[in-house]
Amino acid sequence: MKLKQELLDICLQDVSKRISHYKNEISFIKESIESNDKVSDEEGESGNSQLLEDLEKNLNYLNDAQKAKDYLNLVKPNVISQNVVLGSIVKTDSINFYIAISKGKVTVSDEDYYIISIQSPIGQLIKSKSVGYQFEFNGKSYEIKAIL
Repeated sequence: MKLKQELLDICLQDVSKRISHYKNEISFIKESIESNDKVSDEEGESGNSQLLEDLEKNLNYLNDAQKAKDYLNLVKPNVISQNVVLGSIVKTDSINFYIAISKGKVTVSDEDYYIISIQSPIGQLIKSKSVGYQFEFNGKSYEIKAIL
């Protein structure tokens, strides 16, 4: 289960970095808006509207990242399931998946894992499936060899 914890930690670190980044961006944008408020010309007004749009975007990104962190907190790395569930490592005949959030490819102990969301197209294909299940994705065939 050490591997599951390592993969979960990678996801949590990624989400924490995103949260920190968006908080910094929001703080910077708020400071810029306050600076523009001190200058009351027409250029400042159009600048503020762009800053307000950027602020709203970053607030939405922050909200999404915090939801992802909450979602990751539901993962129990010591739980073993016969079927593919949140937190499963799925080994196929050619690719390894970790079911958590959409992150992409990572390498742990010289082995590649694709960290995917259960809501992703491939996640939906393998959700609740067990060892021996065969599926096709993007024209390539796979077979689930192990679920950890």
